[in-house]
Amino acid sequence: MPTRVVVDLDSRLALAAAQLSHALQLPMADSIILATARDRQARIYTMDSDFRGIADVEWIDVIP
Repeated sequence: MPTRVVVDLDSRLALAAAQLSHALQLPMADSIILATARDRQARIYTMDSDFRGIADVEWIDVIP
């Protein structure tokens, strides 16, 4: 069964998210998701086009 964890957005994670947002031109919410996933060594599966082409993110094509 999958485990769910609530992760605090501390200053270290917020700084990592800000750096990702600037470097990758991501919206802040997306950069927080990416920074958290990288920190937790988790993979992101998404259909959100903002993540297209980013390492560590698995793009899911729209199913007709």
